[in-house]
Amino acid sequence: MCTLCERRSPPATGPWQARRAFLLAAAGTALAGPALAQVEVGKPSMARTIVPVADIEQAGTQQYSQMLAQARAKGALAGDGNAQLQRLRAIAQRLVPFAAPWNERAREWKWEVNLIGSKQVNAFCLPGGKIAFYTGILDQLKLSEDEVAMVMGHEMAHALREHARARLAKNVGTGAALQIGAAMLGLGQAGDLAARGATQLITLKFSRNDETDADLVGLDLAARAGFDPKASVSLWKKMATASKSQGGLSFLSTHPSGTDRIRILEANLPKVERLYRAAKRG
Repeated sequence: MCTLCERRSPPATGPWQARRAFLLAAAGTALAGPALAQVEVGKPSMARTIVPVADIEQAGTQQYSQMLAQARAKGALAGDGNAQLQRLRAIAQRLVPFAAPWNERAREWKWEVNLIGSKQVNAFCLPGGKIAFYTGILDQLKLSEDEVAMVMGHEMAHALREHARARLAKNVGTGAALQIGAAMLGLGQAGDLAARGATQLITLKFSRNDETDADLVGLDLAARAGFDPKASVSLWKKMATASKSQGGLSFLSTHPSGTDRIRILEANLPKVERLYRAAKRG
């Protein structure tokens, strides 16, 4: 298990200087992301405010811990010395410094990255910065480092933009909102939402707008971290090809592919190219 916050010790010069400048410029502005970003996205859904943010993050942490325990019991959880896991953590370490401008709470998240041995072509980031990849997505798609960064940036964006929180709020409706209110007042319902929500977070299907939002925010994050934006297009082309040849991918059950997705990404490549070049110059 890896807590990225405890591992970061950036040097005083080089790429970290640009990252620090970006973070300082955004400090104290919880919704600064859209204002500073090169991509155009709207404000996060107001529906998410129905669900207390601490509850959804607790649910994410609970489900993540359960998932890791199950994988460990089956001998499927990669150890710290695993080369693929080390690669994933190195990529995350480059992306995480750009997360806070999109969500101020990300500064306090205990970011983790883990790898699970499975043929599933899947990856996700639960609320609170809990990232998991399955070996299937790395092995079957033969992802480059830049393509892995696009997957990770996309999943981080779902968490940063609180898509799960908003989707869960819309799914559970007013009844759950009343239960949340009871819990906050100490009326015996504490933990109810977290317990129910935790069963849904990994398999939650986001709307088309959420997917586009995550694509663009992830693109911005990855470009700032020095990953080639064009990899976002090659990634989804690989997804489409693999889906046709394998009769469907688990990743695409919650992240539908299509020509519109690729078209939108291609249209936004020029917007982040400058960020990528600046990051590469360091």
